Amino acid sequence: MAAAPVKPSKFFAVDVECVATGVDHNARSVAQIAVVDEHMNVLLNVYIKQELTVVSYLTPLTGITEALLREHGVPLAQALQAVRSVLPRDAVLIGQNIRQDVVWLGLKEGVDFEGMQDLQGLYRVWNEKFRSFSVFAQSHLARVLLGWQDPQGLIEHDAAEDARKSMALFNHHRFALKPNEAAMRAAHEALLAAPVAPSFAKRNATFEGVCMGNRRTCTCNAPFFG
Repeated sequence: MAAAPVKPSKFFAVDVECVATGVDHNARSVAQIAVVDEHMNVLLNVYIKQELTVVSYLTPLTGITEALLREHGVPLAQALQAVRSVLPRDAVLIGQNIRQDVVWLGLKEGVDFEGMQDLQGLYRVWNEKFRSFSVFAQSHLARVLLGWQDPQGLIEHDAAEDARKSMALFNHHRFALKPNEAAMRAAHEALLAAPVAPSFAKRNATFEGVCMGNRRTCTCNAPFFG
């Protein structure tokens, strides 16, 4: 008997990694783009040649180096064309702070895709202690709920791996947690109880002279958006 055909993907995780083109926390340029479908297939993983001078490749954070972009980078316009070629017009984009990725890529809701689902909102938890909602980093969500072990070692982010992580978390929410109130409650309790590892920006107010954009330790006085 022939296997049942795989249902076309409606949901696509999108992730962008950037290098720094200035010392303020908004001076960033897209350097890697990844797209993963709801079946966990990496549809696109592309590096971008830089047109502006790079102040820092933020390598411990991104894994990106000058040599990597020189050897594998393509023009941004070519990469964006590739993104649009793999996203159907009815796509729902998934990600951690997905709106920022959409802005970086210049995608238009209702034109290039149908909608967005942000994992920060999907997994936010009411914290009775502080009488407010708690939101969690993608790494915390994946570690606590999925037991996800990052294969990249000391590198905190890779667009393809983070996109896969986003889709795994989205699928976990819609298939395992949303239909099961007890499982959802247990997940919320686990997220609140587990110790939160400090992010790269919390550990490093600056890196190679570049402000990392932590609101409490910002050194550049550039505005924060969103």
